[in-house]
Amino acid sequence: MELASTYNPAETEDKWYKYWMDQKFFHSEPDEREPYTVVIPPPNVTGVLHMGHMLNNTIQDILIRRARMMGKNACWVPGTDHASIATEAKVVNKLKTEGIDKADLSRDEFLKHAWDWTEKHGGIILEQLKKLGASCDWDRTCFTLDETRSEAVIDTFIKLYEKGLIYRGIRMVNWDPDALTAVSDEEVVYKEVHSKLYYLLYKIEGEEGHVTIATTRPETILGDTAVCINPNDERFKHLKGKRVLVPLINRSIPIIEDEYVDMEFGTGCLKITPAHDINDYEIGMRHNLESIDILNDDGTLSEAAGMFVGKDRFVVRDEIVPELQKSGSLLKLEDYDNKVGCSERTGAVIEPKLSTQWFLKMTDMAKVALDAVMTDEVQFHPPKFKNVYRHWMENVKDWCISRQLYWGHRIPVYYFGNGDFVVAKSIEEALKLAREKSGNPELTAKDLKQEEDVLDTWASSWLWPISVFDGFNPDKDEIDYYYPTSDLVTGHDIIFFWVARMIMAGYEFKGALPFKNVYFTGMVRDKQGRKMSKQLGNSPDPLDLIAKFGADGVRVGMLLCSPAGGDLLFDESLTEQGRNFSNKIWNAFRLVKGWTVDESIAQPESAAKGIEWFAQKLNQTINTVDDHFSKFRISDALMSVYTLFRDDFSSWYLEIVKPGYQQPIDGVTYKATIANFDKILRLLHPFMPFISEEIWQLLEERKEGDSIMVSDMPKVTEVDEKLLASFELTQEAVAGVRNIRKQKNIPNKDVILLSILDNTGNYDKNFDAVLAKLANADKVEFVTDKVAGALSFMVKANEYFIPMGDLVDVEAEIARLEEDLKYQQGFLNSVMKKLSNERFVNNAPEKVVAIEKQKQADAEAKIKALQESIANMKG
Repeated sequence: MELASTYNPAETEDKWYKYWMDQKFFHSEPDEREPYTVVIPPPNVTGVLHMGHMLNNTIQDILIRRARMMGKNACWVPGTDHASIATEAKVVNKLKTEGIDKADLSRDEFLKHAWDWTEKHGGIILEQLKKLGASCDWDRTCFTLDETRSEAVIDTFIKLYEKGLIYRGIRMVNWDPDALTAVSDEEVVYKEVHSKLYYLLYKIEGEEGHVTIATTRPETILGDTAVCINPNDERFKHLKGKRVLVPLINRSIPIIEDEYVDMEFGTGCLKITPAHDINDYEIGMRHNLESIDILNDDGTLSEAAGMFVGKDRFVVRDEIVPELQKSGSLLKLEDYDNKVGCSERTGAVIEPKLSTQWFLKMTDMAKVALDAVMTDEVQFHPPKFKNVYRHWMENVKDWCISRQLYWGHRIPVYYFGNGDFVVAKSIEEALKLAREKSGNPELTAKDLKQEEDVLDTWASSWLWPISVFDGFNPDKDEIDYYYPTSDLVTGHDIIFFWVARMIMAGYEFKGALPFKNVYFTGMVRDKQGRKMSKQLGNSPDPLDLIAKFGADGVRVGMLLCSPAGGDLLFDESLTEQGRNFSNKIWNAFRLVKGWTVDESIAQPESAAKGIEWFAQKLNQTINTVDDHFSKFRISDALMSVYTLFRDDFSSWYLEIVKPGYQQPIDGVTYKATIANFDKILRLLHPFMPFISEEIWQLLEERKEGDSIMVSDMPKVTEVDEKLLASFELTQEAVAGVRNIRKQKNIPNKDVILLSILDNTGNYDKNFDAVLAKLANADKVEFVTDKVAGALSFMVKANEYFIPMGDLVDVEAEIARLEEDLKYQQGFLNSVMKKLSNERFVNNAPEKVVAIEKQKQADAEAKIKALQESIANMKG
């Protein structure tokens, strides 16, 4: 068989992926086997593959491929998320480039553009995952906005409303002025910014004097409805019951007292703008204050502001300063660093805003979901994230589930009359309910108006483990087979966004957990520890990496630096290391396939013993890998297989069994070697699917439809630890011989005699044939005394001798040793002079004296060993 000198992933990866797809190896149907189910964290439909996706999906693929080989019915469901805010923003921007304003389009017209965008871009990321080797059941691909998933979202909204868990109300929300929608607390990212602190003077009404207020948002004074002091603040007792005038507009507002005010912070006086700050809103509710909303949805000032109407809030922040100076209301300006909340999706600075929204009560659901994790019914890996989860769940707020967008699941609420409404799945059902509720049988569909808002994207993805199996359809029985799913692999940054909510949904709608384990990956950072981003230019294109290093190389490279829950410091040299490992596997395969087999020759004892040892080493590794997987130590599992191949198989086993130069190998040893290679490839397959398939197919003749991915994972039998310990002593002895050869420049081709002095009386001769071969010893003999004129080394209590004969120039070696002895004796004398100096011993730090004493001990030991070697060589 003619094999390429180097492994070429470009020639194999597409070939084997197509083969797997053609053979339907990824597809799953319910049967009698134990199911193993994983649902993909659905990437945004607008997205492209980034390094975080690479890590997350590599781990999922490893788990699913391993489960498949363990005999389980493995089902990995892929899909994408419609990502309401992100997708709508992209479509709006695209329309702008075409001169089209969203405001000029009807809902249906805009949605046509959005669906066109989705059909064009929606499948890109899933196609990219195929390049990685992801063995998803592509026949089951789902989309959170497809018909089945949409029906599930609407049905659950209606159920939750009927249970009294969904309500409509005016609340303070995080408002994104760019996307023109509310966003959740979890979608607000706080960024450190350099800003200004504005010290403003509010005149006391009816008398001389003023109070000083410090604010970072001077434009919001136009919505002030009170000034607040702490009732315990002695400095401001004279202000109780008085009123002040808001600068520029001279609105008279009361001075109120509330213990919320921190007397040590700022001036001790706080302006209260209930419509534009969550804490001010709560104070306003306690004191029954008026709420004046001075901002339009797009962040411009409204008519209620009375000034700067129609101008952007940040333009006003600059323009209001000269006006305040002119009126004598600006005391001073200071530089000030503070954290500002920004929309995760659009980057816009968030405005707290009073808004009518739909909310889902979370308290009771959160209690059930919290208990499931804290009792380890749902297990977190690593468990440190239980504390993060608990903090969120114990402080949970009602979920604002409505978004002011077109792209998404339109809320199934229909209004009629004077603000009355019904909740229904269709206009026909809504009309029937509206007639009943109003007592007016004359109502028509034209009298009903559906809610314009859509549901938060997470209101569909929280149902994902159920909805991907059409689990809300009573006619579907697949859900009973595949649910609950087995393992979830996700980033810890969406632990509340998604993980917590899926657990809530699982218990709420199925009465059971949605998955048994959650494996949290870390964030992929560059080698300097920075988060990867397009702006920094430090995020490589995953497809470029695959083209350069092969998918297997990239998978291995990422996992070599990827502890569970810990951030991954990515360095391209790691993927290069992964590629080099692929080449090492290929070279070992070329070596084995290059041997000529002769069935007529007897198996050497060294080969038989090497095979006996490697069987136990393989079993030990299988045990270790099983243990690592049970604890979700995926990187450690890979490292165990990596070292088994690199060190034990390549560096030891193949050296033991390989025939002499241009000599044939016996049939028994060759068959065993092929079998061992086969088992290692199967252990490697979940991590390196492409090269393992390529070599496995070439290792022996295969039938059409055979694949390593549906072969059995090697299973462990008992491990003979005593035999492994015995072989470790043999390895040390071989290392001792090689070290002497290197020191004395004795070529490996020169045959030696190896003599062993058994000082314990229990030397294990089991692997002496291996020792003789690897040491290139003519024979291994036992002696009862030290061998004169020989080089020696120790392994544990036993001493090994290599008679020099013609191997070494004895006189030159004795001269070298004596020169070394002279140096060591001189060094010892200098150390002893220091230690005999009482002033040094008494005054030097204890640690320094200890170092000198250690130098003394080391020198004495070296002198003794050199003296023995010289005496031995002189005979």
